[in-house]
Amino acid sequence: MKKGISYIRPLSQVFGLVLLVSQGFSGQAQTLSLSQAMEQGVQNYPFLKAKQAEAKSIERRVQLAKTEYLPSIVVQDQYTFSTNNSIHGSFFPNEGTTISTSGGIRPEPVYQPTTGSFVSAVIDWRVVNFGRVKANVEVAQADWKRAQADYENELFQHQIRVIDAYLLLLIQQKLVEVQRTNLDRALTFKRVVDAGVQSGMRAAVDSSLATAEAVRARLSLLESQQRAQVQRLRLSELVGEVQKNLQVDSLGFYRTLPQTTFLSDSLSPKNPVLKLFQTQLSLSVARSNAIKRSGLPFISLVGAAWARGSGVSNAADVSDVADFSFSRGLGYQVSNYLVGVAARWSITNMLRVRQEYKSEQWQIDRFRYLYNEQSLRINRQNQEADTQLTMGLELAKQAPIQLKAAQQAYNQAKARYQSGLTDLPTLFQSFVTLNRAEIDGYVATSNAWRFLLLKAAAEGDLSLFMNQVK
Repeated sequence: MKKGISYIRPLSQVFGLVLLVSQGFSGQAQTLSLSQAMEQGVQNYPFLKAKQAEAKSIERRVQLAKTEYLPSIVVQDQYTFSTNNSIHGSFFPNEGTTISTSGGIRPEPVYQPTTGSFVSAVIDWRVVNFGRVKANVEVAQADWKRAQADYENELFQHQIRVIDAYLLLLIQQKLVEVQRTNLDRALTFKRVVDAGVQSGMRAAVDSSLATAEAVRARLSLLESQQRAQVQRLRLSELVGEVQKNLQVDSLGFYRTLPQTTFLSDSLSPKNPVLKLFQTQLSLSVARSNAIKRSGLPFISLVGAAWARGSGVSNAADVSDVADFSFSRGLGYQVSNYLVGVAARWSITNMLRVRQEYKSEQWQIDRFRYLYNEQSLRINRQNQEADTQLTMGLELAKQAPIQLKAAQQAYNQAKARYQSGLTDLPTLFQSFVTLNRAEIDGYVATSNAWRFLLLKAAAEGDLSLFMNQVK
């Protein structure tokens, strides 16, 4: 008798601890709806922002490629102070690295310095490029479309992850409620058994068994709270801010089941995964065309104008006498212009271009095979989602029948135990069966919605799921 009664006080103390833990999980909690979770995830998740920044960066490269249509204009102005060994002094050429010299070599070196000046403007306009610039622009545009498709695919996949994490947290919250109810039921029954033991109507072993079952129910509650907290942190990470007290709104997920009137075996051409692989293939084709055209010649309109001054005297009766007056060398004394048409073609470059073009052709084949592989995989996922959704809905429809039968079995076993017609282990078996049926009912309904989400992911159309969320 005393042995059975001794469990009462520690058990109530631990139960108070469980309540404190559960209140700590739910205190000051932010309740988040599904639409809010998706909106925050899109706005705050860093990786999505990185993909968006990448797309904007590549968009600027399209404008950069178009600048190749413009002529190249280089203007420079310089003032020099150099030795007089070369007649009229040296100067730096326009955008060059070689020091320009003029005149012949003197019989004797003259290291007497002199000033000089030089200004020039050079224009090079490739008016005929046989489609080279256009091909480069098309490569930049194809790369931008690929970056856009990459962002849209990552956005779609992230939304799928947020919804799935939301549904998982939702079921974990429901399981916490189930286990809390189960614990209340176990504690209530334990008090009844303990009262029977104290009155001498029940054996002391029944009190021990009831205590063990209450402890098991308490452990199940703690485990469910732990799983819910882990899932809560995972969802909060996906929405861009880790929160310990995040709660989710149940909406209508456990009152209705998804519909299957939309089921189709055909893949959506807008599937973001297939669209991404298609843009990668298009980029490789555009790059191949640009490589091919890079070996062609181009025709340029070229022009130049320049003026120069020198501190060396150019008088007829003076032979290369340096004038140390800075004003003479720093002023422009003579100017010229030059215009023409130039055709340039690097013949040996064709060998490199040919090999690079062949290499890119293999890349085209690679991306085509990858696209076909993704199409095959998504087709399999689509049909697999159909099967899982159909079976999931059937399981969800059977769950209420299971729960009703388990409730009846528990009530009957409880009545028989109270009447002394059955033993406590038989009652506990119905107790466990009822708890399992309650869990299975919520899990089956949650899985039906998750299978619908899997179908939407395979179709590449999130509206298949969102249109049924109320």
